[in-house]
Amino acid sequence: MKKTLGIATLVIAGLLLAACSSQLAARPAGVDFEPGIAGGDAFAPEAPRAEALPALEFSASQPTTQERMVVQTASVTMVVTDPVDKLAEIRAMAEAMGGFVVSSYVYKTSFGEGLTADNASVTVRVPAERLNEAMKEIKSGAVEVRTENITGEDVTAQYVDLESRLRNLEAAEEQLTRIMESAEKTEDVLAVYNELVRVRGEIEMVRGQMKYYEESAAFSAISAELIPDVAAQPIEFGGWQPQGTVKAAVEALISALQTLADIGIWAAICVLPIALLFGLPVLLILRAVRRRRGKPAGEGTTA
Repeated sequence: MKKTLGIATLVIAGLLLAACSSQLAARPAGVDFEPGIAGGDAFAPEAPRAEALPALEFSASQPTTQERMVVQTASVTMVVTDPVDKLAEIRAMAEAMGGFVVSSYVYKTSFGEGLTADNASVTVRVPAERLNEAMKEIKSGAVEVRTENITGEDVTAQYVDLESRLRNLEAAEEQLTRIMESAEKTEDVLAVYNELVRVRGEIEMVRGQMKYYEESAAFSAISAELIPDVAAQPIEFGGWQPQGTVKAAVEALISALQTLADIGIWAAICVLPIALLFGLPVLLILRAVRRRRGKPAGEGTTA
């Protein structure tokens, strides 16, 4: 009796195992079962839930040989004879090197009463391998270089992390696409589709960050602040600036000379002809009268 019961128990257990095996074989590859569910469709719950989505397998980042990615930036502040002309030179230089202008700005600054001058600032990007050449060309012809700075930031680790994240996201996108194609219920399709949209958004964001690092490493940024020569080391005593007074005095002198020149031109063109027209006869009459008065008495009579 006990032997018969043991055989029956083994047979029932075998049938249960066979049923479970056939149920597992009917599931799509890569889809996990929800714990505690025996039989039924574990992939299609009554309402879309995040835990109902199949587990995604991500590829571990493989160690790869990555060249160092360094983002270089430079800045310079210098005194120049004409900031506007120098700004145009820097723009032309950047474009000739295959770079481009990021921004440029020209503004006026007051350095004392009646004394103003143009200042300028410009930011350009040039090929990273020509950064030193560009800096040398920018500083050429400067009256004074006040500050100069070149920095580099190694972003290799950040870029490698982005590459790994991109690979995992692309793998998730591929698996979600296959799952959505095999799903039959509308709620399952919508759940997988929403997840697919989110993953694709992250892919675009990661690609944008990678592109930013690539362009920043390929083209170095140079910022130049251009100060006019009139502002170089201004002399000031208690708020008084001699160069402002000198400039005002020179302007007054030029104005006075212009006034005198204008008076001379008017006199030569208008006053002189009138003076000759009316003054010459008067002068002749006065001369004749003076001669007549100067003759001795009896002069001009005969004995």
